[in-house]
Amino acid sequence: MAAQGASTKHSVHLVPSAADHLPISREVGVVEPPHEIKKGEAKPWAHFVAGATGGMTSTFLTSPLDVVKTRLQSDFYKHQLDARKAQRPADSGLIRQGFRHFQETFQILGDVGRNEGWRGLFKGLGPNLSGVVPARAINFYTYGNGKRIIAEKFNGGQESPLVHLGAAACAGFVTGTATNPIWLVKTRLQLDKETSGAAGKSRQYKNSFDCIRQVVGEEGIRGLYRGLSASYLGVAESTLQWVLYERMKTHLAARKQAILDDGKELTSWDNFVDTGGKLGAAGAAKLFAACLTYPHEVVRTRMRQRPMNNGRLKYRGLIHCFKTVWKEEGIVSMYGGLSPHLLRVVPSAAIMFGMYEAILRLLGEKA
Repeated sequence: MAAQGASTKHSVHLVPSAADHLPISREVGVVEPPHEIKKGEAKPWAHFVAGATGGMTSTFLTSPLDVVKTRLQSDFYKHQLDARKAQRPADSGLIRQGFRHFQETFQILGDVGRNEGWRGLFKGLGPNLSGVVPARAINFYTYGNGKRIIAEKFNGGQESPLVHLGAAACAGFVTGTATNPIWLVKTRLQLDKETSGAAGKSRQYKNSFDCIRQVVGEEGIRGLYRGLSASYLGVAESTLQWVLYERMKTHLAARKQAILDDGKELTSWDNFVDTGGKLGAAGAAKLFAACLTYPHEVVRTRMRQRPMNNGRLKYRGLIHCFKTVWKEEGIVSMYGGLSPHLLRVVPSAAIMFGMYEAILRLLGEKA
């Protein structure tokens, strides 16, 4: 009887639950429902911290290429490039022209280093960091939490391409509005040429605060928001990048889950493909989105340039800027600075998203 009572006392009646039908992670031994967002488990601040860290790291490492890109996008170096082109045979063929773009990128890197010193390669880094850190923090915070809220409210807690699209669009508009003044100051500083030892060649802006003071004094508060319409146009790029990145991550997750469902253990190669695949997905998504929407970058830079010597603005608005650049310089100018831009943003995206995912995992939050 005692044995029977003990047996009865310790018997457990197992009741199947919803969790029994969900895939189990064999790495950590917990239930991981794919693409499902649970209420009450999110850490909104984690996306803010992860985005800021990723943005800061990638911006510092790729700053020299950002300086070159900004100068090539503007008409700052146009006369120098035209003079060089006049001294050599005309390039024919898309491949030769593309190679020439990369050659010009490294020529300007060398020119900046010789004429302005190594610090010239990091000109605008201060406002760039002060812009990137809050911009990426705001963008990732808005996207990560927007994705969760939209999924909970409108899609039963499940992620989908439409959820990603809505969250990315919201993040783009919020980030562009909040950080436009910072990017304007960064652009003005990067275009503020200083030739060492040249008479009459001095910087117009002493620092970021002096730039803000002059812009507000000469152009009013509205001057700090020049290029905002082009930034809104650029929301298409960030939205496309997020959607593509999420779709690629979905395929990587499906591959990993298929291996686990077959009862196999994940090998070191599988883990490498998963981690490397996410980095590659971030870079590939940025590459495709940047190439498709690049002209808005040129227009945004042109609209943020300081007024001409007579105090008048060369570009009066978004449409006027497009028409003027197209008419005066041709369609090729709409892709000025594309080479250093791609050299910078593709590895930058991989670094930034990699850091973002790593910090989220460290904080125990789902990306």
